[in-house]
Amino acid sequence: MRILLDECLPAILTEWLSRREVKTIQEVRWAGISNGELLRRAEGQFHLLLTADKRLRHQQNLKGLQLAVIVLPSNRLRVLRSMVAEIEAAIAAVEPGKPGQYFELALPK
Repeated sequence: MRILLDECLPAILTEWLSRREVKTIQEVRWAGISNGELLRRAEGQFHLLLTADKRLRHQQNLKGLQLAVIVLPSNRLRVLRSMVAEIEAAIAAVEPGKPGQYFELALPK
């Protein structure tokens, strides 16, 4: 599964999810593009977008999108490090190519 890491998340996640093929926005040279353009480009090249942008769902039409989206509750390293297992489980639930997959993870207690 090909995963794209949004620029609002720390690149260290690529190491924490090392069993996966994860690329950062910077690696694919898409830094600074709009969310709409990002989704259009990513849909043909990736199966999943990992982001912390909770507004994405309200700002973009995700209906029918064949790119799964997982929204993480924070971009803080301490929080994300404590959630690696939960993030991995959410990734495992994604069905590549199936439209309309949108998941929001909650902050750990």
